[in-house]
Amino acid sequence: MKPDTAKQEQEAGKVKPELCRTTAPEEPPGCGAGIRIQRLLSAGGVSSRRGAEKLIISGRVTVNRIPVKLGQRVDPELDEIAVDGIPLAPAGDPVYLMLNKPRGYITTMNDERGRKSVMCLVGDAGVRVFPVGRLDMDSEGLLLMTNDGKFAHAVAHPSGNKTKIYEVCVEGDAAGSVTVLREPMVIDAVTIKADSVMLVKRQPSGGILRIAVFEGRNRQIRKMCAKCGLKVTSLKRVAIGNLELGSLRTGQWRHLTAEEVRFFG
Repeated sequence: MKPDTAKQEQEAGKVKPELCRTTAPEEPPGCGAGIRIQRLLSAGGVSSRRGAEKLIISGRVTVNRIPVKLGQRVDPELDEIAVDGIPLAPAGDPVYLMLNKPRGYITTMNDERGRKSVMCLVGDAGVRVFPVGRLDMDSEGLLLMTNDGKFAHAVAHPSGNKTKIYEVCVEGDAAGSVTVLREPMVIDAVTIKADSVMLVKRQPSGGILRIAVFEGRNRQIRKMCAKCGLKVTSLKRVAIGNLELGSLRTGQWRHLTAEEVRFFG
């Protein structure tokens, strides 16, 4: 899939890291700098947190060519991290992409069931990148992809304070559900609350909602709507903070600008 040349932007520049460490970093008991390896793999879309733990235990994850330990902290800028021998963040300039993910694609890099992955949509980017966070297979819209593990962690972690905005087409009483959707809800034994909910358009069978959430949990919006008796027919992420999907066409990608990258710094 070719990039949207009409929306092509200048790729963000960044000073290359110094020489990588040649040994696996030690993990001081109970503390340490860097990112826990299973969190990095999960944030990078390689696998779920539990799946990442299985990869680590089975010895398929290495740091500087040494099998990593569960809970070990790593530095994506200094360490060579690989899964099944494939580098997670290959050497070279960092690359930051925005993809308009179509429905029907998964956001993990490997799938035992042979489903279509977003990786095939960015195969011509010239560098191996991975998804930042997730959009489930039936969802579409803005998905960030990069080869910069530190950037991925900053975007995916709640401390980044970046609100994710979705346009949700539903069947049912959309207008009457807005007030309920704005209130705190208990989903999977956790109390959550949307940042904002508004009715964008009424439709004969339902309507289009615009829902903003701060910390997106697994299928959170779909579960919120189901609790109100609404059936989600389409769900599209249209923005992350100030970064908007805009007119980028479905299935196409573009580089982030330097200013857009700094927004997540």
